[in-house]
Amino acid sequence: MPVARVTPPLESLSDAAVVALAQTGAEPAYREILTRYERPVFSLIFRMVRDRETAEDLAQETFIKVLNNLDRYSPEFKFSSWLFKIANNLTIDHLRRRRIDTISIEGAPDAVTVESARATSIAVVSQDQSPLEELESRELGTAIEAAIAGLRPEYRACILLRHVEDRSYEEIAEIVKLPLGTVKTYIHRARHELRAALGEVR
Repeated sequence: MPVARVTPPLESLSDAAVVALAQTGAEPAYREILTRYERPVFSLIFRMVRDRETAEDLAQETFIKVLNNLDRYSPEFKFSSWLFKIANNLTIDHLRRRRIDTISIEGAPDAVTVESARATSIAVVSQDQSPLEELESRELGTAIEAAIAGLRPEYRACILLRHVEDRSYEEIAEIVKLPLGTVKTYIHRARHELRAALGEVR
């Protein structure tokens, strides 16, 4: 009697294995990709554009483009970096067409708990601060928002990927499709511009 082949659940498979199944047209694999990356992609885009409806539209456009171009994906590259590259390109194009004014320090809009909000925010307040010190920190946070918003889109993408998404320089270079040296230069210049913009505040 032949032994039935047991197919492991999609949740237990690596990205590469799920993508390989999706490339064969397996619809559950498409859904698994969406499940894994819908929230991270939306959160990154939202931090860039600061508008929920726009972020939702760009995230949807990202996944349409990803699914339509899966046959072009090469497993020699990290899938998440390839996906974020598409999201970043679409967002940068949007930012170039329409300038965005602010970037919030309060965390991603899909954060449903205090802990998740804290994890996706840019921290400027210490738990040991007095009310006056906390107010001063909040004022500094507002200045940080304005300073980040003032960066050119390419600098903004690199600084957010580095300091909010905690991506390595190599991953950032792959995502934004720029040489490693250029990414380091962008981040250095972004930090310099942020320090200059925040100099008077501090």
